[in-house]
Amino acid sequence: MNAHPTREADFDLYALGALEGDEKLALELHLAECAQCARKLAEARGRIAMLALAAPRVEPSPAVKHRLMAQVRADAEARTSASVAPASSRLPQSREHAPGFFDRWRTAIVVPAFALLAIATIWLWSQNRKLDNELAYLHLQMKVQKSLAQEAQDVASLVESRDTVTVPLAQQPGMPAGSAQVMYNAKMGMLMYEGEIAPAPPAKSYQLWVVPADGKPISAGVFSGRPDHWMMKMPPGVEPREFAVSLEPAGGMPQPTGPMVLIGRA
Repeated sequence: MNAHPTREADFDLYALGALEGDEKLALELHLAECAQCARKLAEARGRIAMLALAAPRVEPSPAVKHRLMAQVRADAEARTSASVAPASSRLPQSREHAPGFFDRWRTAIVVPAFALLAIATIWLWSQNRKLDNELAYLHLQMKVQKSLAQEAQDVASLVESRDTVTVPLAQQPGMPAGSAQVMYNAKMGMLMYEGEIAPAPPAKSYQLWVVPADGKPISAGVFSGRPDHWMMKMPPGVEPREFAVSLEPAGGMPQPTGPMVLIGRA
């Protein structure tokens, strides 16, 4: 299979009949094997059809119609005279040096019209791409707003639930200054951390742990210090014995390895 066209405008030019030579042949060979590019060509033809339908109809003036009919009659009479002349008196005439009336009109009107149509089509295609990007951005913004609204609803549910416990975390001797609290609801499987602690040393991170009554500590977030706030889902039904913040290598660890900076018992 030959490669995809590198210029999106080739589809519009092909639909207009303005793509010629090797470029036209290469595109036709590719279209026979590529359904994706065949769809792009169909879209290009649709854009051109819509543009043609959208163009207002222009009626020629009576003077133009009169001149056109006069030229048609003159051209017909000239052809009739040429057909009855003796064969020896007829000399071949090159269309390149003596084009007919309709050839001149085709060159003067049709070719510029196709050029304008091609330019308009490419402009519409670029505007369509711009609108697609704007719609994608709006969709992303909508997802962000939806996520923020869901988080606000989760916070409200956590705070209002009677099953939610609030556990303050106390600074341990010799550790960086800071304090925090954890709100936790085992039935909802939801945890919220709020706190402020001195920035972690270079190549280090703080890590919050849920220490269950039975089993290994569960990581509940990695952070670098300063004011922090986040919510996260936890496995429902985990009954914590305590919550702790340890100092770990940057990025956190699967299990606690460093000193405990903050500890709070549930």
